[in-house]
Amino acid sequence: MHTLVLLKSLVVSAMVHLPLRALKVFEAVARRGSFKDAAEELSVSQSAVSHQIKHLEEWLDRPLFDRTGHHPLLLAHGEMLARALQRSLQEIGSACELARGNASPGALVIASIPSVAICWLIPRLSDFRARHPDIATRMVYALHGQDIDFKQVDLAFVYTNSPPALPGLQARFFQPGTSVPVCSPALRDTLDLSAMPEAILKAGLLHDANANVDGGWIDWLGQAGLDPVPPVTGPVFEDVNLLRAAALAGQGVALCPLAMIGTDLVAKRLIQLSNIAVNRNFNYYLITRATNNPETATAMEHFVAWVFDMLDADAALAYTPTKTSPSGRTMIDAPTEITHLEKSETSKAL
Repeated sequence: MHTLVLLKSLVVSAMVHLPLRALKVFEAVARRGSFKDAAEELSVSQSAVSHQIKHLEEWLDRPLFDRTGHHPLLLAHGEMLARALQRSLQEIGSACELARGNASPGALVIASIPSVAICWLIPRLSDFRARHPDIATRMVYALHGQDIDFKQVDLAFVYTNSPPALPGLQARFFQPGTSVPVCSPALRDTLDLSAMPEAILKAGLLHDANANVDGGWIDWLGQAGLDPVPPVTGPVFEDVNLLRAAALAGQGVALCPLAMIGTDLVAKRLIQLSNIAVNRNFNYYLITRATNNPETATAMEHFVAWVFDMLDADAALAYTPTKTSPSGRTMIDAPTEITHLEKSETSKAL
């Protein structure tokens, strides 16, 4: 009993002394990918953000970022802390809205994994609001590998190799998980592209922890003709957003899903280095729940129709099909204007 009381007192003490302001600033830096963007979001100076991050690192007694390059990169324990903070702040925000009585019972609740939310959905969401100004929406995180409570969520964007087949849920194919090697224009200019794939190995590989870290690059290097495939090394990033940020910063070459970097390719913020693609049977799906509420059902129908209208618009502007080479490798016509692959073509990439 004495031990239990002591543990409780230690937990309460830690909660009382948590550097809450610094944690909030750190979450914004991790989510936005830069000190500057976090400062703009929080309406403070960049030096104030740096001061709070320094304060948090001193409190933790260890650094959260690798500062050896031009752009600070989250260390593994920093990524873990950032994800925990994002979940916690989201739950706190939802609880506060309920406590204040501000949660709209008619709002369409959309859960999304961070990569789809940041790279695809949020940049287009203003179009949905313009088309359907009477439909209120609320976005929450759907974290890879964690169950979604469909009692609280109407629709969800997920990344999985097997969409849930449960009563009351309908899964629609959204986009393929086909990935290609990309890097920043500055890094591309330093590579000898005539010496592929060795040039990519020399540039350094970046890994996505949610994409079977070694498997993706091992598959790609094997398809690229390396036999035997050498051991793959390099920094690991917790999700596609962090991986994409590292590639944009010129930290190395990343295997990124085309569905999430289409605008980066079109704008030439990222450069596709090869037309060899990999897909380890993971794809993006839109899941909807059944409801007896006519208002919610109509709102969900409008949202689903809008999503696929957007995909059709993407495909019309920048569609590049997959094809199979004589050697059986999955290929994608290179270079850049790629945002969506039709479902009928996806089977060739699996």
